[in-house]
Amino acid sequence: MSPTAGKTILEKFADELLESTRTLVPVPPLRERFDGMELQDAYDIQNTQLQHHLSQGRALAGRKVGLTSPAMQQQLGVDSPDFGFFFADMVHTDNARIPATGFIAPKVEPEFGFVLKESLTGPKVSLERARAAIGAVYPAIEIIDSRIADWDIRLLDTVADNASCGAIAVGSTPLDVNPEDLIDVACSLLIDGQLRESGTGADVMGDPVAPLAWLANTLGEQGVALEAGQLILPGSFTKALPVLAGESATADFGSLGSLTIHFT
Repeated sequence: MSPTAGKTILEKFADELLESTRTLVPVPPLRERFDGMELQDAYDIQNTQLQHHLSQGRALAGRKVGLTSPAMQQQLGVDSPDFGFFFADMVHTDNARIPATGFIAPKVEPEFGFVLKESLTGPKVSLERARAAIGAVYPAIEIIDSRIADWDIRLLDTVADNASCGAIAVGSTPLDVNPEDLIDVACSLLIDGQLRESGTGADVMGDPVAPLAWLANTLGEQGVALEAGQLILPGSFTKALPVLAGESATADFGSLGSLTIHFT
């Protein structure tokens, strides 16, 4: 009997994405192979993968919110955020040397990294409550990658594919900034030291704490809390840029600090 015999189409899609994560061989867009696919279907596919990884002993390190800036929404043709997960073995540090061969077609996004000092349980987390739960703010870079062939994605595809999460890099030193002031913080994305993109905290859903509250409330409706100690990435300041082996990417927060990673 086939290993996929008796499985639903959502379970088969989850299996495909798990296999793609392992082999780095992308799969055709899911939306084109399931007429009537809905957003909850995509999250069910994502959650099936999460539960598989947890059953294999991987440690959940945090969550990411994506598609929070106008630049990213325009880039993917959507008008709402999404979320995904990442594990401890996906988190890199400042000046990390990261093999580009570990991804299919990686891109980088400069972000804040929030380490929570308190748990957040939705669905009624206010902006003020979310802000108070932030223990430290770090410079971060998300490496996004798509298990969907040729980055041919829409919202359903990327949600099912763990919001296109590939890996995370986070600085070793917190940014010297108060969570109250994040709207005005500027960040630039540099590739090999050359300025390529820039934005401010206001470009992240108007306030980079807003995605944190949105995530807590969205997960809270599913009975899931954000736990103290978890790392949360609220979304990119800019559109994502592709990177190749031999290139370096920097999230530059000016006088507040920076983070650089190197692709080998």
